[in-house]
Amino acid sequence: MNYFAGLDIGSTAIKVALVNQEGDLIGMRVTDSGSLFHKNAKEALRVLLEQHGIAREEVRYLIATGYGRKLFKEADDSISEITANAIGAHEVGRAFGGVRTIINIGGQDSKAIQIDATGSVSNFAMNDKCAAGTGRFLDVAARNLNIDLEELGDYHFNGKGVPLTINSTCTVFAESEIIGLLANSHGKEEIVAGIHYSIAKRTVRLAKRVGIEDRVYFDGGPALNKGLVAALQDELQRELVVPEHPQTTTAFGAAILARNEFLSGNG
Repeated sequence: MNYFAGLDIGSTAIKVALVNQEGDLIGMRVTDSGSLFHKNAKEALRVLLEQHGIAREEVRYLIATGYGRKLFKEADDSISEITANAIGAHEVGRAFGGVRTIINIGGQDSKAIQIDATGSVSNFAMNDKCAAGTGRFLDVAARNLNIDLEELGDYHFNGKGVPLTINSTCTVFAESEIIGLLANSHGKEEIVAGIHYSIAKRTVRLAKRVGIEDRVYFDGGPALNKGLVAALQDELQRELVVPEHPQTTTAFGAAILARNEFLSGNG
């Protein structure tokens, strides 16, 4: 049996996706990147294959993508995360009637991608790495608020007041702003909602630079945050397509491309 893998080595998380010869998703794994990108990527792949009883030799083609893709020398090829994200979203989006705009919020950056009807990238934009609109900002905010990252969504919906405004565009200054709001006895719920709307507003401005077309696909780890999803939908004034496993879209896209490359004879 032939299998194909996509390895998305991000700044904060490593994602692995495995597909079979028909392009069906066999399994996926998400783990922290840590400081040893190459070692941790190899281990993530090993564990996933072991879980499914697949030998490494059965993986006929592997494509690496993401921040640390060049570090994984064992890969048969490497591609940008923009391309892999587009391919993955296009494939997953078929079940929703197709998608044309992708919003991806990662650990260190945010992206907006416009794709055509075939899944090819027609335009994209990325945020400034200092902008307070990334997964890292959510991590920092949760730590300052002394709540678990997974609880942010619940806090968003539990607030009874108006979401507070977070003005800073830099994570460091936004952190100080949050601490100041706490010192002035503002509720955590209103602060969390304000954080989500701050990220949503910046993300929508980014998306407008590439053009927003129905349907809008939202992926990346922060897409697991239902409060952020709600804020984005409010700012966009439309429903978002959020996949069941938003962290692995890019790895899945790399695995699909690995399959296509091998079957086309390029592998």
